[in-house]
Amino acid sequence: MTSAAPAAHLAELNLAKLRHPLDDPRMESFVELLNPVNAAADGAPGFIWRLVEEGAPDATALRPAGEDVIVTMSVWETPEALWEFTYRSGHLEVMRRRREWFDRHVEAYLVLWWVPAGHVPTVDEGLERLADLRANGPSPRAFTFASTYTATEAAGTLRADAVPTA
Repeated sequence: MTSAAPAAHLAELNLAKLRHPLDDPRMESFVELLNPVNAAADGAPGFIWRLVEEGAPDATALRPAGEDVIVTMSVWETPEALWEFTYRSGHLEVMRRRREWFDRHVEAYLVLWWVPAGHVPTVDEGLERLADLRANGPSPRAFTFASTYTATEAAGTLRADAVPTA
C-alpha cells in the first residue's frame, strides 16, 4: 500500500524592481491598479492567502529584497488557479504594462513551490526558494510556470518546519 502525498498548496513569490518610487507621478497608474487587482486576487477561485503589511491593504512598503524592489507573495490551491488569475483577470493589464513601471529582470524573479496545506510561507522562505531557482534551475523545490512540478513530485521538498497555521 502506498501512502498518499500530503495535502499541498502552491506558493508564489514575485519580485518587481521599480523604475521610480511609488509616490512618483509616473507610478500613479500602477498604484491605482493595486486595490482592484488585489481585490480580484482575494476573490479569485483557488485563492488562499496573500502577503500584506500589517495595517495596510498590500505589501508594497515591505522591501526585503531591496529598497527599489516590491514583493508579491501568495498561496493558491492549484497552479491552474494561479495561472487563471495571472493571465485571465485584471492582473493581465498589469502584466502588459509592466515595462512602464518596472525594470526588466536579468535573472529569475518569480518562483513557485509547494507548501503543506494550511502553511503560510514567510518572505524569507520565498527568497530562499528564489535563490535556489536562480542557482540550480527548476526543480520540484523551486520552479516556474514554464517548468512546473506536481505536489506529488515535490512531496519530499515540503518543509518539515512548515507547520500549518490554519
